[in-house]
Amino acid sequence: MPHVADARFVLSDAGHLLAFGFGAGLSRRAPGTVGTLVAFPFFWLLHPRLSDAEFVVALVLMFVLGVWVCDRAGRALGVADHGGMVWDEIVAFLVVLFLVPPGALWQISGFLLFRAFDILKPGPIRYFDRTLEGGFGVMFDDLVAAFFTLLVLAVWKTVVLPT
Repeated sequence: MPHVADARFVLSDAGHLLAFGFGAGLSRRAPGTVGTLVAFPFFWLLHPRLSDAEFVVALVLMFVLGVWVCDRAGRALGVADHGGMVWDEIVAFLVVLFLVPPGALWQISGFLLFRAFDILKPGPIRYFDRTLEGGFGVMFDDLVAAFFTLLVLAVWKTVVLPT
């Protein structure tokens, strides 16, 4: 029988707590958006303290950890990609924040684009969301959404805002 995704479930296991973005995924409205917002303080805390290479290693470790915790939480819930599991949004958006140019305009634009790609799931994102299973599937489609976000921002920077 599937478990209910509530505070008791989230607090019952460190992996569940991580998969649910320290509780952000329990938001009744737009848990994916709330979870994505959690990436901002993570970024502001970690980025100034780590070299670029260390930050990339941290992202890889967070992705691998996410595969494991999202798989476990999804199995425990009986729903492979439960909407409250937001670690995938956090990690994918950290990639965006790391790669966009500095500044609020880029970060906010990245946030809005990432949410649009994650919610609408165009083309390849939808394919990976429906095809890949388990924790890897949960994490990977958001990474593809981050890629498309960065692609649009790169085109915007190159075509619309040439230097």
